[in-house]
Amino acid sequence: MAKLYLKFEKATLQEANLTTAVFTIGRMPDNSFQIDNLAVSARHAKIYWEKDHYVIEDLGSLNGTWVNGQRVGKATLRDGDQIAIGKHFVQFKDEGFKPFAGAPVAEVPAAPKLDETVVLDTKKAQEIIAAKATPNAASGPLGLSKPISHADCGKERVGMLNILEGRTDQPRYVLTGKMAMIGRSAMATIRLKGFFKPKTAALISRRDNKYFISPSDEKSKLKVNSEDVSGQHELKEGDIFEVAGIKAAFSLQE
Repeated sequence: MAKLYLKFEKATLQEANLTTAVFTIGRMPDNSFQIDNLAVSARHAKIYWEKDHYVIEDLGSLNGTWVNGQRVGKATLRDGDQIAIGKHFVQFKDEGFKPFAGAPVAEVPAAPKLDETVVLDTKKAQEIIAAKATPNAASGPLGLSKPISHADCGKERVGMLNILEGRTDQPRYVLTGKMAMIGRSAMATIRLKGFFKPKTAALISRRDNKYFISPSDEKSKLKVNSEDVSGQHELKEGDIFEVAGIKAAFSLQE
């Protein structure tokens, strides 16, 4: 079965099996593979089985779909291909099992215009692609996030972070996406200020209406309620965590 891995440096931020005949990628939560970033269009691209191979097709996205550094409208996917979606990189892995041979390709409905996609300059996109190192396929996954359905949205409690100590780009964050990165990187949700801060210090993931925090690597020192944390740790209402010189309080709101 084919898989997609959303990568950042050596970390796998998200992974998913291609278990549907048409697998959509985009910013909206009802996509098969959500990338919650304004440089990603609401319905950005789709992957499907055609004759004897997988195909990726751009869905008229604003910033385009890129495969191995080339912008494509439609392209055959091969094992190990790197797909650039906005500022994110997705690795395609084909393990040889073809479950959808002969399956018809369904039309993807137009996305509602809830918020507009941010234009990513083409030159900037090419610079990002050129600077990207080959993803490390051996990196361990940090956990598969469950897609969020519209029916569940009203029932969910959304995570909040209040920064108590340390320098960040905002004093407060609402964790609406499946994954939030803490670090100095431009891709980070919680941006750390300071030249010597790590690019990635920790990751907060959301699945099954729960939030989990984990250090990005063994060098990152993470504490939750003054206790050292080395793996994934579920965040509870009122928890206080410390990482890379910041202290933050976690809470939930309807």
